[in-house]
Amino acid sequence: MKRIVTAIVLIALVAALVFFGKLWMVTVFAAIVAGLAALEFRTFARLVGCSIPLWWALSAIALFFLAAYFGPMETITVVAFSTFVLFAVAVFSTPLESVLWQTSVGLLMLIYVAYPLMLLPQIFNQENGVALLLFLFLCVWSGDIAALYIGKRFGRHKFSPRLSPNKTWEGAIASVLASCIFGMGLILLGDWFTQQNSSFTKLHTSEPWWVFLILAVVLNAAAQFGDLLESALKRGAGVKDSGTILPGHGGVLDRIDALLLAAPVLWFIIAVRDYFSLGSL
Repeated sequence: MKRIVTAIVLIALVAALVFFGKLWMVTVFAAIVAGLAALEFRTFARLVGCSIPLWWALSAIALFFLAAYFGPMETITVVAFSTFVLFAVAVFSTPLESVLWQTSVGLLMLIYVAYPLMLLPQIFNQENGVALLLFLFLCVWSGDIAALYIGKRFGRHKFSPRLSPNKTWEGAIASVLASCIFGMGLILLGDWFTQQNSSFTKLHTSEPWWVFLILAVVLNAAAQFGDLLESALKRGAGVKDSGTILPGHGGVLDRIDALLLAAPVLWFIIAVRDYFSLGSL
């Protein structure tokens, strides 16, 4: 019951933020989530013998999101600067054999946690950004729920026993189908609303329905792979959940693991579309 209540609250909060919020609100929310996820990532690192300074982790993420809000191209500079700062701190505060390890893990934290979440306000700020962001969330959420419940009830064939023993091929297939159904449901609903009221454009999309069907499959595949990546981190650190902050769900990373790969994949597709002038999603 805790899991269901927590999921309903989180989904309602995020949907309301995307639908009614402003760019700065989405940016602040994403930054807060990134900060919480970074704290859990630090726990993983500490359990394998690498300590990332708390002040560095939080300040680097704050700078990352500030740069993304005021000038997205400057995020590369922030990542480079933050990494060099951590490199210097490690040189003078840790055994020399740990310098490379600590600097590398800190850089991975920025790329794995901060970068994907920084993309959410960037997607939101695109043409049809509200529809794209809700589509992304729906594909991830519905796929995750279907994989959990269908896999638990009907799963017989293990998907990746080494990384996640509970995942099954039955659950993975159900996940893809759920993403397609709910993702397309949003697109068709948006088209219907636009036909009924031409001034209602928040859920409007420009591409044919089959483009979004393919996109749903691609995002679901990325989301499932993202889930396995976090499972690898947890297994390496010897923990079951990334944290306990979300009742019935574990930690923040446990909730956003699929999103951490699906968001960059969507952003890459948007970038390719813009580069080759392939229209708009």
